Amino acid sequence: MISGELARHLTELSSETGRQLGVLVSRKGEVEWVLVGEPGRLHLPDIGRARAGQSRLRGLRLIHTHLKGEPLTRDDLTDLALLRLDAVAAIAVSPEGLPGQVHTARLLPANAQGQLWELETLRSIHEADPDWMAGVLSLERELAAEARARPVQGAGRAMLVAVGTHGRAEAESRLAELRDLCATVGLEVADVVLQLRRELDPRYLIGRGKLQEVVLRSMQQLADVLIFDRDLTPAQARAIADETSLKIVDRTQLILDIFAQRASSRDGKLQVELAQLRYRLPRLQGKGDSLSRLAGGIGGRGPGETKLEIDRRRVRERIGRLEGEIDQLSKVRAVRRQSRRRHSLPTLALVGYTNAGKSTLLNALTDGHALAADKLFATLDPKSRRLRFPEERQVIVTDTVGFLRELPRDLVAAFRATLEELHEAELLLLVLDVADPEHEQKLAAVEKLLAELGLSAKRRVLCLNKADLLPPFQALALARRLEGLPISAENRTGLVPLLARIEAEMFAGDLPGPNANAIAAFS
Repeated sequence: MISGELARHLTELSSETGRQLGVLVSRKGEVEWVLVGEPGRLHLPDIGRARAGQSRLRGLRLIHTHLKGEPLTRDDLTDLALLRLDAVAAIAVSPEGLPGQVHTARLLPANAQGQLWELETLRSIHEADPDWMAGVLSLERELAAEARARPVQGAGRAMLVAVGTHGRAEAESRLAELRDLCATVGLEVADVVLQLRRELDPRYLIGRGKLQEVVLRSMQQLADVLIFDRDLTPAQARAIADETSLKIVDRTQLILDIFAQRASSRDGKLQVELAQLRYRLPRLQGKGDSLSRLAGGIGGRGPGETKLEIDRRRVRERIGRLEGEIDQLSKVRAVRRQSRRRHSLPTLALVGYTNAGKSTLLNALTDGHALAADKLFATLDPKSRRLRFPEERQVIVTDTVGFLRELPRDLVAAFRATLEELHEAELLLLVLDVADPEHEQKLAAVEKLLAELGLSAKRRVLCLNKADLLPPFQALALARRLEGLPISAENRTGLVPLLARIEAEMFAGDLPGPNANAIAAFS
């Protein structure tokens, strides 16, 4: 693994210069790189991606000196794992400049103990295993076997990272929602990392040391993508991407991907594309000097717009066209609403947190056939149905897109044409999943978003869906405290008091409160 002559040259020069020295040696024994570091650290160059992969090693081994005879550092082991080197060896420099102890490390395949590397300390370079290459080739075969045996599921394997700044409960809640989002988009969760911090790191969100730990764990779990529960700034996304070759996705990107999958109508597709372009525009960046503008005056000007500037201009132009098309769709909706008003058809809009049961309730109230599924954002495009009351009274019931805490602003702005239905509705039917342990936090998130949309003063009726999953006394207590009506949209129980209350509010203006009769009717 280490020739005696090479080791002596490194230790003698390192002793003379007072710096760490190192070489990257190929499997043929050829020196590919010569590295000159600082007294306590060696900086590795960008050695490209040749041979690097989940089932192959780099084909290079790092041999370097340690002036104080210290064991391998965290940076040494991180370089071993991230660069997928064949091995790393640190040679202690004696006071006479001769080779001393040797500390080595090699990667390990996945194991129950979660160990990434095997460490060994040798008294001298002469104790190194002469058949070390056989171990390297054996490791590559094991890595290849793991890659072949890995089941192919959905869109890939994800490593989830949740950061809490207000305690563990908040962080675990964010992590649970991130899991649901991944399940919706078809990602398999390989592992999760939860970190508690006083404040977010401005550069890496979770700090550089923690990020390196996450990247190392993701390598062992064969993860394809790193997903954060927070929105990353363009600078954070670039800094994190520089530390890993994994695909980096933040919460907004994940939600936009779900919306892109769910969009089926022309309205929905246009609005999703607009949100995606608004998100990507500030993140467009050029790499290298090839995109820089040449300086100079007359006769020395550059070639005009760079590729990066052209890309940005095209994105802005596309955003302008999409906004124009969405404005036209908004006008079409306005004509429909005028037609409803002429025919005295008031509108009831269903609102609530995603997966609260709005589509199921729409089907139960109107005998409709809207898609209802136990997944996030099953409904993206608004759906309207007629609801008939006695005395020839009718209302239009509209199911809208589900809300989410901290819903991306670009998404809210893009879906303004859809959300106009909420402004035009005479009454909001707020659907709350009371079987969810976090129903009060989700109710607060919905109320907050309604306030941001300028709908705080809009009349509303609160229905406590999935109340059949609670004991009757608990449903009654919630109904009294939250001033809502308990129902089960799936079992179609509790709908009679709900319909009576909707009719009273929309046609008589007399809104009865929740009472024991409503509970009795539900049960």
